[in-house]
This record gives sequence, structure tokens and C-alpha cells, in this order.
Amino acid sequence: MKIVLVTGSAGLIGSESVKFFCNKGYTVVGIDNDMRRVFFGEDASTEWNRIRLTEEYGDRYIHYGADIRENEAIAEIFKTYGTDIKLIIHTAAQASHDWAAKDPHMDFTINANGTLVLLEHTRQICPEAVFIFCSTNKVYGDTPNYLPLVEQEFRWEIDANHGYCPGIDESMSIDQCKHSLFGVSKVAADVLVQEYGRYFDMKTACFRGGCLTGPSHSGTKLHGFLSYLMKCTMTGDKYQVFGYKGKQVRDWTLDKKQLLA
Repeated sequence: MKIVLVTGSAGLIGSESVKFFCNKGYTVVGIDNDMRRVFFGEDASTEWNRIRLTEEYGDRYIHYGADIRENEAIAEIFKTYGTDIKLIIHTAAQASHDWAAKDPHMDFTINANGTLVLLEHTRQICPEAVFIFCSTNKVYGDTPNYLPLVEQEFRWEIDANHGYCPGIDESMSIDQCKHSLFGVSKVAADVLVQEYGRYFDMKTACFRGGCLTGPSHSGTKLHGFLSYLMKCTMTGDKYQVFGYKGKQVRDWTLDKKQLLA
């Protein structure tokens, strides 16, 4: 049996991973305790998505409501499937800058310590498995703010002559900048994943995405920016504009004309 283990399996990226691998014929083990509801309220609960996955994939999807910080609970899951675990996709996280400032301890233990728990059990039980970590572009802190920005009709873009115009890659420093406490906890996890790969010769990788969304997103004001925007558009709820001069400064790719289309 080939097992894919997905943390945050009822969330946006986690649930899409579940669907992809279940459709490929794998058995997927999901870990998700709906902490999103704790962070952002009932509107952000992922329980609806967990139910949908269970109903749609039956025995191909096995769900555990464990907390990734709970070493013994996670150990039992890893021991149950052992070396049959071929891939770990770690998407579970506390994902809000504002929320992290309210409770730095919980933010750090989820993002950093939780990642350590998963890495160590991977190393001890299924060291040949691939470990994919959904990091964030917030590991770069406020460094991108100092890039040459050009004001356009609807948004701000990096100067076309700058090397980062096509996109920011790993060559940008994550040091000597202001991150937010959320950014710091994700940096810690990101570097841990890299170090386990280098130090223990494990198959690890970090993906530094940002402002990702889709129909499986339980978006709210504090997190899930694009999902929340579209909810307000469809329901007619008042939406607070975030951005300098009312122009979009977050890192999503649609401009106003594309969004209206």
C-alpha cells in the first residue's frame, strides 16, 4: 500500500492534495483538527470540507482529528502506516499575521514545533518518504517593500527592468528584515525542513506560496483574502479595501479587469 499523508487535509491546499492523490489511486491519510475555526470563527471552519472528502472518497481517505503538536498522537499515526508512507504534504498552520500577535506562543508551537514533530517522525519511521512543506512568501519579511515599484492604473508592479520582475525566488534574503511573528514561526519551520533535508539526507522541499485560493477555501477577513473578497462580492457585504491609495499591493496575479471578467 502506498500512503500519502496530508496535514491540514480539510483546508484549501490540503484538500486539493487529498483529491489529487485519491483520484490517482492512492490511500490518503489526513490530519486536521479544524483549528481554523479556533483562529477565525465559525465561518472559517473546514468541517464542511472534511465531510465532503469523506463522502466522496470513502475508504481511500482516512481522517484523523489530531493536533500536529501532540507528539504521541502523531507518533501513533506514523507507526500505524510505517514505511507505506511515501509522501508527506504538510499544509497545517496558523496563517494570520494579526492572530500571531495575539497569541505568539500558540502560533509558534503550531507552525514551528508542529513541523518539527512531523519531520522527526518522518526521519524515524519513513525516512525515504518525500516531505513537502507549504511554507509562505512571508519568510521574506518586508524586504520586498524596498523593491522599485511602479504605480499602474489598478495596482503596483515591480519595475520591468528589475531581476525580480518575473517573480521573487530563493535568492532573496530572509535575513535583516521585519517579518511579523507569523513570518518568524514560518521561517523557523522552513529552515527546519531545509536542514532535515541537508543534515539527514532526507527528501524535503519548501514551497513559498502566497494569497492562494480556490473553491475549497474557508476564507475570512483575517485570512483567505481572495476568497473573502469574492464572498463579499457575491453576498453584497461591505468590504474593507487593503492597499495604498486603494490599489492592490498584495501578491495575487489578477488585475481588476481580469477579476471583473
